Amino acid sequence: MNVINTGDTAFVLISAALVMVMTPGLAFFYGGLVRRKNFLAIVMQSFISMGVVTVIWVAVGYSLAFSGNEGGIIGNFSWVFLRGVGVKPGPWAPNIPALAHFSFQEMFAIITPALITGAFADRVHFKSYLKFLVVWSLLVYVPIVHWIWGGGFLAKWGVLDFAGGMVVHTSAGFAALASVWVVGARKLSPGEKLPPHNVAFVGLGTGLLWFGWFGFNAGSALGANGIAAHAFVNTDIAASAAMCTWTAISWLVLGKPSLIGAFTGAVAGLACITPCAGYVPTWSSFVIGILAGGLCYLAVELRNHMRWDDALDVWAVHGVGGLLGSILLGVFAEVSINATDHGGLLSGNAAFLGKQVAASLLVAVYAFGATFLILKVLDHFEPVRVPDSLELAGLDTELEEDQAYILS
Repeated sequence: MNVINTGDTAFVLISAALVMVMTPGLAFFYGGLVRRKNFLAIVMQSFISMGVVTVIWVAVGYSLAFSGNEGGIIGNFSWVFLRGVGVKPGPWAPNIPALAHFSFQEMFAIITPALITGAFADRVHFKSYLKFLVVWSLLVYVPIVHWIWGGGFLAKWGVLDFAGGMVVHTSAGFAALASVWVVGARKLSPGEKLPPHNVAFVGLGTGLLWFGWFGFNAGSALGANGIAAHAFVNTDIAASAAMCTWTAISWLVLGKPSLIGAFTGAVAGLACITPCAGYVPTWSSFVIGILAGGLCYLAVELRNHMRWDDALDVWAVHGVGGLLGSILLGVFAEVSINATDHGGLLSGNAAFLGKQVAASLLVAVYAFGATFLILKVLDHFEPVRVPDSLELAGLDTELEEDQAYILS
């Protein structure tokens, strides 16, 4: 008989609240990076996800992700509108109320599609984004959750993802790349440049994201235990190492340190350690952070070279970072850290590394392909991209009488 542990319950609920704070943090992070005329639009895209995705998750999302198992691909409708999800423990977390597990997972579902908005910033209709938000959540995010965390075919194959390297970051990052290919590059007025309009907001967003990430990763232990503590420490180490690495590289390349680079490097490290946090030794989190800072920096350079207008580098940071971390889990995982894992390449288990590579690539390809098709279909019925006149004026003009700044 499963018995509720009050300490575990409190910890998971607090962690859920921390993950919730990450979405407003993302709004400030992205909002500071865009031009002033698009600040409110990108903030609205993050905040509206909190409302829309919650409704989806309550109605059918949580049920399709976690109840039943139809061919290893998707769940069923047993828990629609949280029917049967109450104060007693459920099958996925035996020591906490099922509602606590629902709440924690709900916050992941909210932030994942919001991450994608950084790629097509400045050029997509708000109403088009709302349609995309609903369809992408149901057709991309929910199935991937089921495959890995809900007992689907990847879980049965032995694939691991501690807190969302594949489920959140790889899916959102490669969806972001697909959206850039469909929507196209931003249009600029003659002489217009694209500097961040408020670096202080980017710093505030980074701080909120880093703070919330402790709930994101440590909370994924679903209990106040040693694995949670391990994940907490690994998260901080990897973010710090990646921040220092990115800063050092940009300093060497540009001749001076970059504050935006330091912020971006930290987020890259956080994304990369996410799948590994509760499975790898602390020493490896230094290596993971250094690799994240270096490879994600190179991904930004590749994006620039290829002229992919991923406005806020969602693919380079979250897509590449999440993919790298999911693969490195197959290298550094140790059974002594978490008895539920298989041990990685350094423990003599090359087969597990192969599974992680295959699963990571599958998630990336599925997220990219499905997102490409979703946007193409939506655009067939109504243009996803705003007209040039609105884009040049700024998307904030789509919002009724709202102004971020009143200049006199």
